[in-house]
Order: sequence, then structure tokens, then C-alpha cells
Amino acid sequence: MSDLYPLGLRVRDRLVVVVGGGPVAARRVRGLLEAGARVRVVAPVLDDELAAAAAAGTVEHAARAYRSGDLDGAWVVHTATGVGDVDRAVAADAEAQQTFCVVAADAAAATAWVPASAGLPGPEGDVVVSVHAGRDPRRAARLRDGVAAALDAGELPLRRVRPTDAPGPGRVALVGGGPGDPGLLTGRGRRLLASADVVVVDRLAPRSVLTTLADDVEVIDVGKTAGNHPVPQERINELLVEHALAGRQVVRLKGGDPYVLGRGGEELAACRAAGLDVEVVPGVTSAVSVPAAAGIPVTHRGVAAGFSVLTAHEAVASVPGGPEHTLVLLMGVTRLATTTRALVEAGRPADTPVAVVEDGFGPRQRTTVGTLADIAERAAAAEVRPPAVTVVGDVVRLSPAWAAHVTAAEGVSES
Repeated sequence: MSDLYPLGLRVRDRLVVVVGGGPVAARRVRGLLEAGARVRVVAPVLDDELAAAAAAGTVEHAARAYRSGDLDGAWVVHTATGVGDVDRAVAADAEAQQTFCVVAADAAAATAWVPASAGLPGPEGDVVVSVHAGRDPRRAARLRDGVAAALDAGELPLRRVRPTDAPGPGRVALVGGGPGDPGLLTGRGRRLLASADVVVVDRLAPRSVLTTLADDVEVIDVGKTAGNHPVPQERINELLVEHALAGRQVVRLKGGDPYVLGRGGEELAACRAAGLDVEVVPGVTSAVSVPAAAGIPVTHRGVAAGFSVLTAHEAVASVPGGPEHTLVLLMGVTRLATTTRALVEAGRPADTPVAVVEDGFGPRQRTTVGTLADIAERAAAAEVRPPAVTVVGDVVRLSPAWAAHVTAAEGVSES
């Protein structure tokens, strides 16, 4: 059984005395200043960091050796002189006046120990991980780093259970979930989900991550399909604002990237107009990742130096022409025949390679290839279904599906 009683100390505006002026003392002072403590350093000589702090008036400096009485008024003491007799004298004086003392070089002589600690950045910065490990600092540091990494990755529950002391509006995070595979959701996105009270989710978002949420997290499904928008965009905007104004942490979980044909800009504007704090977390856009899953780079040296991303509903004839400029079409399966015809009429060669990639990174991922002249017919024969990404351009020739297509065509020709 350990004789350690772990607790947190509020040292803001309270005096903490640090005896010693070297690197160890500097590390202690750095943490104390971050916590808002009033720091007095007792040491004849200071290292550069402490000297700069003393010159700036950030710390009080007694430029001499330690002597009895230096601890008067201190709530906590740290001694790190590297001289055993001095550290023991400091510890004895602290004991006599019932002040807890950290002894950097001799844990057995101490009445307090500094744990290996890490804090999360951003709004979750009130979460601090502190580890004591039998006075083994390296072991404690490794354990701390492991727990902190799991928190940073959203693998541990970060969501508040008790309301904050300062009531007010919550926050909104527009999180890009990537093409659907939960492994492609960013660590930042996972962390925000782990702290969310409300998740407003799209149909093409990585929905499997929802199973990791606590039972009392409210999940609002606003998914759309072609021609069926049960929750209009205006209402989605209102939901984000309503829940955040009620003090909740809201995550808008979207497929792909919020700003790539995802109406993230509209949602951001609506939240900011309501005076809300909004964070945008980029996602892996399906416009690039889904072609990559099928072995198609949207640019390739000597083949394509640029690419455009559109929905297949608009402006397809206005983008740069030629097979050397890749065109990526999202949400266009039902209009594929109309789109390919418009591209040919706009001057693209009818034999331009085309690939339609279904359910990229999903369980039914499949690639159908052809040309502008016949891809609509081929897709219909293959019963291609959304979600799918269409790639138009010579980069399609780099895909395994195109190689198989050419081999099959040559076999038919030879027979």
C-alpha cells in the first residue's frame, strides 16, 4: 500500500519558494508560473531561463545561498540545488513549519513529489494527466505519455459529466470525417467526438465511430440521399445553433471535408452570426482519397498537372478541357449520361478514360471504367450505386481497373 495521497494544488497567487538556480529548478519554475504561482527563487547563480525571468520581474530572486527564514509564507517548497546538505536543510526547515517540500535529488527526504504531467491543448485543456509511479520518474513519464496519447486520439472519454462553473454557450466543431473509413478520421476529430454532447451526422460520415459514444450523447441524423433531403440545410444550421446556445458541445460530423462541397461555410456563417465559437477540423476529402483507393492519382507527372472538383449537377462544361486535366465529379451517378454528353459537347475527346469508384474504402468498393462515350452505359449495366466518385482524364489509365479493362478488350479482339 502506497503512503502517497495524490491531489491537485491551486497555487495561483500563492507563494512557492524554489531553492536552486539550475535546469531542474527552471523546469519547476516554468510549471509553477503556468499555474499562476508567485515564485521566489533562492540561488547565488541562475541559468539563462531563470535569469531572464528574474530580469523581467516574473520571479523574485534572492541572489545568495539559502538560509533559514527563506521559506516564510511559502505554501510549497521545491529544492533542487544539487548539494545534499543544502537540500536536507531546506527539507528540515519546511518540515518544521509544516510546509510540503519537493526534494529533486532525494525523493526519500521529500514530503511531496511532482508527478509526470501532461495537459491537452485547446478547449479540453482542463484535462491534466498526472502519474506517480513509485518515485520512478521515467516509468511515470512513459505511462503519462501513453495515457495522454490515448486522450489526444479520442480513445478515452473526454466528455464533461458535471457542468462548468461558468455557464454560457457551448461550442460547435465542424468535423470532416473523411471518405467513411473510421481510420481516416483525424485524431482531432476523434477527440472532439469524445467530448461531444450532441453529434449532428451526415449519411456519408464514418458512422461506426458513433458506437463509441456514451449512451446519453444525442445523435441527430440529418443524412441526405439524391432527391431526398428530409432535414433541409437551414434546419441543420438551426440545430447547431440551438444546441450550442443551450450550453452543449456540438460536433457536426460530415463526410469528406467540411469545405469541399460540404456546405461547411454556410454552417460556419450561421454559427458565427449567433455569436458562437466554431472550430473547423479538416477531413480527408473523397475527391482525392476515393480515386487513390482505386489506384488513381488525381495528378501525375507527365499525365495530369491539375484537377478540378465539381458536383455532376453543375458547370461541368466550364472546367479546363483535355484528358491531361483531371475532372473529379462528386454525387453524380444518376446524371452520369447527361454529364458525359455535356463534356463531349464541350470539346473533350469521346475516348477520354473515365472511372466510377463506388463506396471508396467501404465494404463494396468497386471500380467501373470506360470512356466518355460508353461509361454511362457500362455503369448502368454494372448497376453502379451511390456513393460514388467519377474521375475523368488520362490518370484513369494508371489504375489496375483500366489495365484489366484493356486486357479484357484485347482478349475479345483476338478472339
